[in-house]
Amino acid sequence: MAPSGQATAPAVQELLKDAALAGEWVLDPSSSTVSVKNKSMWGLVPVNGVFRQVTGTGTVSPAGEVSGVITVAAGSIDTKNTKRDTHLRSADFFDSDNYPDITFTVASIRPSAQGVSVTGTLRVRGRARPMTFDGTAAVKGTGEVSLDAKVRVSQADFGLTWNRLGAVGTTNTLTIHAVFTRQ
Repeated sequence: MAPSGQATAPAVQELLKDAALAGEWVLDPSSSTVSVKNKSMWGLVPVNGVFRQVTGTGTVSPAGEVSGVITVAAGSIDTKNTKRDTHLRSADFFDSDNYPDITFTVASIRPSAQGVSVTGTLRVRGRARPMTFDGTAAVKGTGEVSLDAKVRVSQADFGLTWNRLGAVGTTNTLTIHAVFTRQ
């Protein structure tokens, strides 16, 4: 284990291999965050937001295979600007009335040189896209595991193409801090 509690790739591999983490896990919404950053106003002004409702579950098999799902309520976006948040919830962007959830379904998590490599499917507005990204894992005993990652996502991949006068950046950075506890 690295001094900060961050698990090194060999430490994660060992914990998965010896079944120390096997079982059912649930995301702790009070300790977890999913935030988004976009450069708006022709790339000059960053817009930051956080999704206020995040849930999730995970399973680690005795063989060390990891699967799960993280769900954010699209309508829970909060950029601290009511007018902008209403627009983000509209059909121009998330269309949260028709597509209330944004989900990431985890197919696997494997140790990598950077920490862990996460593979799965991101679903936004009914469109699903495969995705792999690097992150870091931290393990506290055998009762808490966290995953941290920054993921770049193209809005166009999910049909989010509204962009009056080119004012909205087309790539978002999602910052994920997901804390899971044993059920």
